[in-house]
Amino acid sequence: MDIIKAGNKIKEFLNGQLGREAKIIKLLKTDDGWTGEAEVFEESSFIKSLGLPARVQDRNIYEVLLSEELEVIGFQKKDEDDQDKK
Repeated sequence: MDIIKAGNKIKEFLNGQLGREAKIIKLLKTDDGWTGEAEVFEESSFIKSLGLPARVQDRNIYEVLLSEELEVIGFQKKDEDDQDKK
């Protein structure tokens, strides 16, 4: 099934890029391919900037665009303002 392959491709891509487990939270078929969003828990950049041990995890949302052939054509970390709207 294409939706499962698209979700797996997004998770595989983000896991490789970020070195963190990604969980698909949104996946839409578009005219040009797929748009997906995944949540990734990462060490808090604020805590790290203070020089403290980063035990706190931030929930970040990444958007990934796939072509019809399930090739990654773009990705971005969504702004916190965009994340709060969910």
